[in-house]
Amino acid sequence: MQNFLRDLESRGELARVARQVEPRHQLAAVTRAVQRAGEQAVLFQDVAGSAMPVVSNLYGSHDRLCRMIGAGERTFCERWIELTDACLAARDADVMVPATAEEAGGFVSGKLSDLPAVTWHGRDAGPYFTSAIFLAKEPDSGVPNLSFHRSMQVSDSELRVRLGGTHDLTRYQKKAEERGEALEAALLLSCPPELFLSACASLPYEASELVMAAQIKGGKIATRRCETIDLEVPASVDIVVEGRFLPNIKRPEGPFGEFMGNYVEVGDNHVFEVTHVSYRPDAVLHGLVCGSPEDLRPLEAVTAARVYRHVAAQVPGVIDVCCRPNVMISIVKIRKAYEGHAQHVFLAAMGSYLDYNKVVIVVDEDVDIYDLDDVMWAYLTRGRADTRAMIVPDVPGFYRDPKKDHWGRLCIDATMPWGREAEFARKSIPGQDEVDLADWLA
Repeated sequence: MQNFLRDLESRGELARVARQVEPRHQLAAVTRAVQRAGEQAVLFQDVAGSAMPVVSNLYGSHDRLCRMIGAGERTFCERWIELTDACLAARDADVMVPATAEEAGGFVSGKLSDLPAVTWHGRDAGPYFTSAIFLAKEPDSGVPNLSFHRSMQVSDSELRVRLGGTHDLTRYQKKAEERGEALEAALLLSCPPELFLSACASLPYEASELVMAAQIKGGKIATRRCETIDLEVPASVDIVVEGRFLPNIKRPEGPFGEFMGNYVEVGDNHVFEVTHVSYRPDAVLHGLVCGSPEDLRPLEAVTAARVYRHVAAQVPGVIDVCCRPNVMISIVKIRKAYEGHAQHVFLAAMGSYLDYNKVVIVVDEDVDIYDLDDVMWAYLTRGRADTRAMIVPDVPGFYRDPKKDHWGRLCIDATMPWGREAEFARKSIPGQDEVDLADWLA
């Protein structure tokens, strides 16, 4: 994390807050103000009640995400697919190495209450770890998995964790529970980018996110042994909470302000028994505001890559995919080749990710898919509103939706009418992109 922060600061992408900040609501409020002002990460150097700083908005920039994965001139989708393919072709043994004494050393033992206890939203039940990455092994194969799960801080010995129904970790826990066993896991906090981004990946059940991390890093992942559980964790992680998910025990967790912008109410969720906490003396806790750009940009980017892969395999002319401003939408840029091209994209996109494609919009290659104003301009100016929109009713959507609020699909063709492209060519002002205002403004 310290190396990561130094790099951001050298690029002018890190803001520092020197005055003391309260961890209950105030830290989150300042973070949102920073996000409204731009895409800088923000480091809170003095958090009341803890000696440990907190950093936020590390991943709130799409351009920064592209840089982290080495996209270069390629789109995020193209580079992410390349990394995923390399991951699936590799094995744990190819990329995992024991940490040196220097890499594995320097950790001190502590307790959960040593860490900042940040309460993010007005109705949250208490402090939460919001960038919580759990590492666990598949009970039979031993394949490691990384995944995000919000974790409510209850005491030094207990977290309460929401395990999503479709996640691999949920299957691990259920398999261990059916055997009457606890599932050992390590909570990784303050991770380098390759681990954070690999935990966002959507990989087959038998694949390892640690292998994906090695592809993003472009090198091997050094690991160290945990103190109280049978796991090895990346030595580059600055804060590690060891423990186990208890079988057949659930306790109230929530409410909590989730990524869609509303609260998930109190529910009985899994209990994680803490057995050990270790951290480097200079550790910085990473926390994010759920539903903010830092939460959504990585999820949108990897979802877009999954949609891109599927649609491009089915339909020609796909250039890029974006899922902004919310992961529930997929905006597909195409090089239109025939009448009805957009409708073929609709069908492919809807089948590419059944959880998230609530809205699909198809645009021409001159539209900026990362600017919803530009996307809607294309829809509103390039043809009829009625015949270019299609509603597919009563199709299940997001998996956590007991009241069916996310059922149904909306598809919008925002491309130019076939054969009439010259009528809809954008106007332009010669030389506008070359103007340097410093030459003109006093």
